[in-house]
Amino acid sequence: MSYFKNLTAIGVLTLAVLSGSALPQGAPPPAVSVTPVVSHEITATGDFIGHITAVNKVDIVARVAGFIEERNFTEGQLVKTGDLLFRIERDTYQAAVDQQQANLARAKATQTNARLQLQRGQELVRGNNIPQSTVDQRAADEQAAAADVLQAQALLEQAVINLRYTEIRSPIDGRIGLANFTVGNLVTPTSGTLATIVSLDPIYVTFQASERDVLDYKRRVAESADKYPHVAVHIKLPNGSEYPLPGLSNFLDTQVDSNTDTVTVRAEVPNPDGILVPGGIVGVTVDRGKPQPSLVVPQSAVQLDQAGRYVLVVDDAKKVELRRVTTGAEQGRLIVVTAGLKEGELVIIEGIQKVRPGQVVSATVVPEN
Repeated sequence: MSYFKNLTAIGVLTLAVLSGSALPQGAPPPAVSVTPVVSHEITATGDFIGHITAVNKVDIVARVAGFIEERNFTEGQLVKTGDLLFRIERDTYQAAVDQQQANLARAKATQTNARLQLQRGQELVRGNNIPQSTVDQRAADEQAAAADVLQAQALLEQAVINLRYTEIRSPIDGRIGLANFTVGNLVTPTSGTLATIVSLDPIYVTFQASERDVLDYKRRVAESADKYPHVAVHIKLPNGSEYPLPGLSNFLDTQVDSNTDTVTVRAEVPNPDGILVPGGIVGVTVDRGKPQPSLVVPQSAVQLDQAGRYVLVVDDAKKVELRRVTTGAEQGRLIVVTAGLKEGELVIIEGIQKVRPGQVVSATVVPEN
């Protein structure tokens, strides 16, 4: 008899479960946070890998031979145009200048004497006191002396130039790197680079764009009313942060690289604080046209399964609906939705794991920040 009582109890409990009477009565619906789908002005962009290069780069070399007497900079410091960097021993070159000055003075004296001899000869030949051939010789001597003066002047100028080259000064503003030679070393024009200076502000970023990107850009320029040929670029630093100052493209290569089917693009970027360093690799985002109205939702609302991306929408009846969406570019914490949603619809951003499609929920609207 007890067996039949137990069986009867099990049947009643099963019926109760199937009918839902075993569920807690009056349980509140799950609480979720929702936010409306909104429209933003979004600029379509393209992402590339860029390389930072200096606008100006100068390898400092010696133009005359000699021992380094002074090094007047700290490696890594900022230098200005005209700053003295190295001084090579001057004694030999100063002596050469003094010698050439003496040679010039002697040449001028010789020229003066030749001119006076020619004048006397011209006076004597009028009285037939000397032959005409002697006057002609004196005229030739005077011209030779004048040529010697010109030669002495040229040699003096070269000696002065060589003396000036013993002071090696910065030809540009920028940051100077490591010194490859220290005081006391003998350097010559063939010794190689003494140090390298790179300019920092502004600075270049170069990247490779596909031929298709270039053709799309040229099409946009052709369709644009202002025909403005440049595009804005934005830099993403290696640590993932956004560089605050945008750049502007200023060069598009004239040839396509046959190996990669890409074209080199260069942009000029302000760099007043020296954050961008030549040789660095950064992310580059390029604006593709003017801003266009686009629907956006928080990235936290978009989920992914084997069928693709989806969001959970709460309708007017507070029921959850699974909606397949097509997404576009990320915009910070937001993401563009190109299909699947309408402006004003509410998508769940918190509590997604607690609900399922068709379930009634308690939704708290979180306004867009």
